[in-house]
Amino acid sequence: MVFTIGTLFEAALLLVNAIAILNEERFLAKVGWGKDFRNEGFGDRGGVKYQLVNLISSVQTLLRVPLMVVNVIVIVYELILG
Repeated sequence: MVFTIGTLFEAALLLVNAIAILNEERFLAKVGWGKDFRNEGFGDRGGVKYQLVNLISSVQTLLRVPLMVVNVIVIVYELILG
């Protein structure tokens, strides 16, 4: 297997897909990363855990439709060019 830009792109796509399908109630709340963890306040950036919870929430809300489009494009590309 050759390490190329294409494989790097596929790995990043798989990682973003994995973040996008994390379930709030079934997984994130059990490990303490649910929405109730967020302590939102003006100017309060929180720690790394808070920023990761915020990143997961942002990926799930903002990248839902673009991920579907990119996944379809990658699937068609893989089917045609293999």
